[in-house]
Parts: sequence; C-alpha cells; structure tokens
Amino acid sequence: MARQGVDGGRGRRPGVVTAAKRSGPGRGFWVALAGIAIVGIVALAWVASRPKNQVSHIDPNLPALKAEGYVLGSPTAPVEVVEFADFECPACGQYAVITEPQVRTELVNTGKVRIRYLDFPLEVHRNTWDASLAAACANDQGKFWEMHDALFANQDRWNGEATSRPRGPISDLAKGIGLDMNKYGACMDNDTHRAQIQASQREGERRQIGQTPTFIFNGTVVPGALPYDAFRKYVEEATKNAPARTDSTSAAAPAAAPTGSSTAKPAP
Repeated sequence: MARQGVDGGRGRRPGVVTAAKRSGPGRGFWVALAGIAIVGIVALAWVASRPKNQVSHIDPNLPALKAEGYVLGSPTAPVEVVEFADFECPACGQYAVITEPQVRTELVNTGKVRIRYLDFPLEVHRNTWDASLAAACANDQGKFWEMHDALFANQDRWNGEATSRPRGPISDLAKGIGLDMNKYGACMDNDTHRAQIQASQREGERRQIGQTPTFIFNGTVVPGALPYDAFRKYVEEATKNAPARTDSTSAAAPAAAPTGSSTAKPAP
C-alpha cells in the first residue's frame, strides 16, 4: 500500500501561520505602545488640571531679612503664640473671624498670651501676596491688626475666586480703616515689604510648616484652625512649662523688640 503524502504543514491546520512567518509587530509591541499612550494621557491630564497659579513670588535679589512678624499683646506675657498664616487661606479666615476675637479678649488682653503673626503665603493662593503686602503697608501706619481683621473678614471680596485684580478691593479695605492712601499707594506700588514677607515665608519653611494656620505655643507646634477651648488648653499647658520671669524681663519674650512689627498693645 502506498504511503500517503505528508502534509507540508506538518500537521498544522490550514491557514495557520507560524510566528516566524507572521508579518508586522508582535503582541508585545502593542502592549508597550498602549502603556506609553496611557502614561502620556495621564501626564497631559495632570498638566491640564494642576493649578495655573503656582508661580513663585520669591525674588532672589532681595536682601535676606530676619523674620519678625507682627506682635499683639504684652511683652511680659508668659506665653508667646507664633501663628503662621495665609491671608487667602479659608481655614485661617475661619480662625480669625470665629476664634481669634475670644482669644484676644480672654487671653491677650489679660496678659496671658502675646501673638506673633508671620506671613506664610502659599503659592496655590494667587492673591495672597497682595494681601500680605497691604497688611505690611498698613503696619507702617500703625494699623496692621485692623488690616488683618479686614482682610480675613472680607476674603470673598478679594481672593482668587472673586477677582484676578485684588489690589482694587484691598485698597477699599485700606481706605475703610482710615489709612493715608497716598502713603499706602506708594508702599504698594513699590512692593516695599516683599523682602520682609519672604523672610517670614522662609522661616516657616525652615520650621517645616506644612499647612495654614499653624500655631506654635512656646515651641509646641499645632497645625489647624483651633477652636477656642483647644487653643486655651494649649496656652495653659505652655504656661505650666514656661520659664520663670525675672523682675526686668520675661524669659519667654524675644531678646529684642522686633523692628518693623506692630507695637504690642491691647487687642482691638
């Protein structure tokens, strides 16, 4: 009996093609290409969605100053509370409007605490530098705290959600607290206090401040907009651990009166 002819495909089904004979790129190529496309789409989405206002306001050509801030309260108070805050920060506004009036009445005006406010402008808030500059210009006329209160109480008039030109509504606030507008305008036009604000910001970075507001009670760092009862408890704890005062000075007070900061006085 004659042998049957051997299938040239050696048992393969008709139409089956070996990998060696397949034309075009293989499956691995398409998987890799799909992966690259996904990464590209994610990167483009991130670029499109990230805040457009994260532009540094730091001027490296300005002199490096000492961070001093603005002081409110008695220089002999046993506790100094350092506050790092951003005028455009909603949580800072919540603390300033809701909690701080009681802090001033019951703790600052009674000599238990003095407050040292330091600017910590976050790059995500595009209008906050103008607010910090305005408060510093108001401080030149002895009205930092009045401007501080007006800025926080009226965030919705000048913040990044309300306007891209904050100096107009902020100027209205300056006028409302009775500033000499010629002096104020010159101060703002010249960005007179930018180096001072940079110094406060860098001090916050040095202390690794991660959010606003952040409070430091004689060295104890507490982030977040504290309610009054929590604030008072931190003050009481700091008071227990405060060094004893001498007759002439407070051990908790700064070595020298801050230059360019508001004179310590009873809270408004």
